[in-house]
Amino acid sequence: MALSLVSQLAHVELTTPAPEESLEFWTQVVGLEETTRVGQSVYLRAWGDRFHHTLQLTEAPQVGLGHVGWRAAGPEELDAAAARLEAAGAGEGWLEDSVGHGRAFRYRAPGGHLHEIFWEVERYTPPAGMESPFPNRPQRYVPRGVAARCIDHVTITAANPLGDAEWYRDTLGHRFMEYTVIPDRPDFPVFCMTTVCERSHDLGIVWDPTPVPGRINHFAYFVDSREELLRAADVFLNQEVAIEFGPGRHGMGEQDYLYVRDPTGMRVEINAGGYRNYEPDWEPVRFEPQQGSNVFYKNLAMPPSMFESFPLVQAPPEDDRRAQEATGLFV
Repeated sequence: MALSLVSQLAHVELTTPAPEESLEFWTQVVGLEETTRVGQSVYLRAWGDRFHHTLQLTEAPQVGLGHVGWRAAGPEELDAAAARLEAAGAGEGWLEDSVGHGRAFRYRAPGGHLHEIFWEVERYTPPAGMESPFPNRPQRYVPRGVAARCIDHVTITAANPLGDAEWYRDTLGHRFMEYTVIPDRPDFPVFCMTTVCERSHDLGIVWDPTPVPGRINHFAYFVDSREELLRAADVFLNQEVAIEFGPGRHGMGEQDYLYVRDPTGMRVEINAGGYRNYEPDWEPVRFEPQQGSNVFYKNLAMPPSMFESFPLVQAPPEDDRRAQEATGLFV
């Protein structure tokens, strides 16, 4: 049982070739708040996020993942994490100058994704008039669009989801929660979930049959209830944002879900509900498709488009067939 060195998913950086259109979507439709702008990046947060930002939108030639930011469980845990990552050959060194948090240790996980871990954070301070009447909230609740409450999870890709999940567990103390297989590969997990908190997952890892490392499948924000998720569907439809999949409920994790695309094609999930688990010795649960790994009520098929990850890459034909069989599996 690995010592947990990470306390929470803190932020995700997404790259966009259409920064103004992306910003309009995230602020006016999803309902995020702009915190600041630095260089080619805009920093955003949901109304319930307590830190400086949970999303960094950075202008770039293509849609994809910049990096994933995690907060350490403490200053000693940050140093321990850096030492473990260096020993694992994954370290890329310390970043001293960051927006919204203190010095961060950057590392490259087996799937090729860039991450950083830090301890010191800048907590959000609302401007005059936006102070919440409830002292445990970071700002006044003034709903706009979907009015997402807080960051939830990110789902990335990997050639070997099981191996990557075990690496996050053994190196940094993520809890490996659940995984699923497809019928013709019963011993090869095609989707794995890990967590550093009480949620069923804050990191999803889906099989990628392409040779391109470091891709992302989707990024998710949380709303408080299924009713707010249905309201989100109404908001999207009234803003002429097509719903890619949902509303529905996943079997793995038991979250209610809704998937759309932003103006660049990046997949966005709005998430509600789900179980809570606090067991440090939890054993990973194995799912098969017929058990409702993706669709709790076993009544829907996931559209093939859900397999697309970013940047977009075409998989070899045979692997593409198997990958599309797996589209009913990841959450």
